[in-house]
Amino acid sequence: MNKILIIEDDASIANLQKDYLEINQMDVTIENDGQLGLETALTNSFDLIIVDVMLPNLDGFEICKKIRANTQIPIMIVSAKKEDFDKVRGLGLGANDYLVKPFSPNELVARVKAHISRYQSLQPQTANHLIIETPDLRIDKAAHKVWALEQEVFLTHKEFNLLVFLAEHPNRVWRKEELFETLWGFDSLDTEMATVVVHIKRIREKLKKANLANSPIETIWGSGYRFNL
Repeated sequence: MNKILIIEDDASIANLQKDYLEINQMDVTIENDGQLGLETALTNSFDLIIVDVMLPNLDGFEICKKIRANTQIPIMIVSAKKEDFDKVRGLGLGANDYLVKPFSPNELVARVKAHISRYQSLQPQTANHLIIETPDLRIDKAAHKVWALEQEVFLTHKEFNLLVFLAEHPNRVWRKEELFETLWGFDSLDTEMATVVVHIKRIREKLKKANLANSPIETIWGSGYRFNL
């Protein structure tokens, strides 16, 4: 059963959200104070957090910032503030979604399920979290090093992170939009999505120079990229 934390000072809204989420087999905790909500978020395990912006003692933006500094679990901001500036600010602080009040409870549930499902699918599938190995490739996450056929391959920080992410989630097709959002997100608001294609091209070129004839990163035309084991 997924555990949800709602930080909302309007009891009627919080209880409505709680009712709909519980109908969908979720375990819901409610906090109506910003500071208490933050403490609950940081001292307990949740699968997703829903936070209002206007809260007593600590606003939702600050809560989002502090939670994101400690964990990558999904955060949804719900607010009556519908200005684009507020949305950009919330997403820039690490929120995964921004829902403007009033909204459909069914839409809330659908978004909650989607964010939890996506977050869970992004968790590493490899048993060894520090070393990733294939017959031709060895990735040492701790040392930030890559070897292809025993020859070291020098990658930039973003190239390394992209290769690690794909290697940790093998045999699945990732759309370039998914890769961009996951690895660049709002850290580079001016970065074009085409940078994903460029980085994959560079990784392949560097692996080829290390005499790795067949790149483990396969292009699935019209769909995205897949790391083959």
